[in-house]
Amino acid sequence: MNVFGNDFDAYRFADGRCRSRMNKPDISVIILTYNEEIHIRRCLENIRELAKDIFIIDSYSTDRTLEIAQEYGAVILQNKWENNHAKQLNWALVHAPVRTDWILRLDADEYLLPELIDELLEKVSFLPADVSGIVFKRRHYFLGKWMKRGIYPVHLLRMFRYGKAVCEQRLMDEHIQLLEGRIVNFVHDFVDHNLNNLSWFCNKHVNYAVREAAELLDTELNLWHELQPGEEKQLVAQAMHKRKIKDRYVRIPLFWRAFLYFCYRYFIKGGWLDGKEGFLWHFLQGWWYRTLVDAKVFEIKQACGTNREMIRKYLEETYNCRY
Repeated sequence: MNVFGNDFDAYRFADGRCRSRMNKPDISVIILTYNEEIHIRRCLENIRELAKDIFIIDSYSTDRTLEIAQEYGAVILQNKWENNHAKQLNWALVHAPVRTDWILRLDADEYLLPELIDELLEKVSFLPADVSGIVFKRRHYFLGKWMKRGIYPVHLLRMFRYGKAVCEQRLMDEHIQLLEGRIVNFVHDFVDHNLNNLSWFCNKHVNYAVREAAELLDTELNLWHELQPGEEKQLVAQAMHKRKIKDRYVRIPLFWRAFLYFCYRYFIKGGWLDGKEGFLWHFLQGWWYRTLVDAKVFEIKQACGTNREMIRKYLEETYNCRY
């Protein structure tokens, strides 16, 4: 089975030229894993001709993830998962023995399109010294189909110079923050294409919901996080725009906002044009999930009101959810 889809070629440039190991740019790849046997080989095949070093930061997988990673010569480090992606990535940036100038962060269910690999090979070595971050466009596949409308493209800072960026400390929707330098945007896409079934997808979002609810409550009530002066300059413009939208989102009544968000994605942004897969994607991820998040917010406020100390304690004791 071709798990990459028609866009993917693991061994050649987009124009058919063979890649050479001798011409690898100065890039290390960091991949966070837990039981990613279904995805990890595809990811490693994709980047093995690009990366000088591959670091697998594993949360004690019980499947064949590490066995497969060892086949590709990846450096494996294990660290206990604390229900916080940002903590795990920042731990990796401290403990991984990085020896390259650049770091590319990928999830195990992601891969780079051949055109993006070409772009990296052709441009990275010639970027000015004041460029510290590179933004890519993410395309999302759902049930094997590219979701071209609704929220595409999402611009994410996924590559940065070692020592010049960290992951901002958030429970959800965390972004890479530059400590110095400027950002450039590349033209081509990377792909988020999870191969698990719908039950897995729904269970994942049930687990995400409480963290997303905590983030919304933080936005509304300043439970933990307050934007520091200049912090907005360290984030990609789309990330800051998304934060501003979230500031407005929390002011819309519970449950109505989930419905309105679905309507915006599905009708106004053209999600309906992506067929049955598009309906399921925007309904499940844009309405059902957001309604579940609001249900969690409702539950928490019902138990604690708007008392910030009570909410923090409730989240920690009930859901093991803390910064």
